Amino acid sequence: MYPLVYFLRHGETDWNAEGRLQGQADTDINALGRRQADQNGRFLAGLLGKAEGFDFVASPMRRTRETMERVRTAMGLDPMDYQTDARLIEVHFGDWQGSTYAEVEALAPGSTKARRRNKWNFQPPGSAGESYEMLKLRVLPWLDGLTQPTVCVTHGGILRVLFRTIAKLPERESANLHVPQDRVLRLKDDVLEWL
Repeated sequence: MYPLVYFLRHGETDWNAEGRLQGQADTDINALGRRQADQNGRFLAGLLGKAEGFDFVASPMRRTRETMERVRTAMGLDPMDYQTDARLIEVHFGDWQGSTYAEVEALAPGSTKARRRNKWNFQPPGSAGESYEMLKLRVLPWLDGLTQPTVCVTHGGILRVLFRTIAKLPERESANLHVPQDRVLRLKDDVLEWL
């Protein structure tokens, strides 16, 4: 059984708002993203107080680190007192990173249809491109290594992996799952619940 974990997706970025495939491009959260992070921090403060006994870990990307630092500030905690783990970095969209689906389609007509047909297992073109299944293999060792209550700030792809792995959602449903940036996902007694 996994320990108690509160997961947060990073706050909104301009690329999120524009519908750009962000992946491992290192972008910053925008004004709405900062408000989302602050709100989630206040929510966690109400649930956890000073969160004694909790580990705090984030993806090392700028958007997740700023989100974590704002969350911890809103909780009345030292904003810099957390760890990062590279296994929590978002799925890599290969050559598609930074593009919208419309831009990808304009450059290579028909190329996004293959992804829609089997989104979970589709590997975008480019040497670094990852499928969600590949992301799952990267994330599971981190998840299986958790030993104490944790607050984690990460990315939408990681949260989709959690729903596939823990909630046993089908691949198609997991890959297309809406992952909000203004809510907290709790893992308790091996059950995932949006709060």
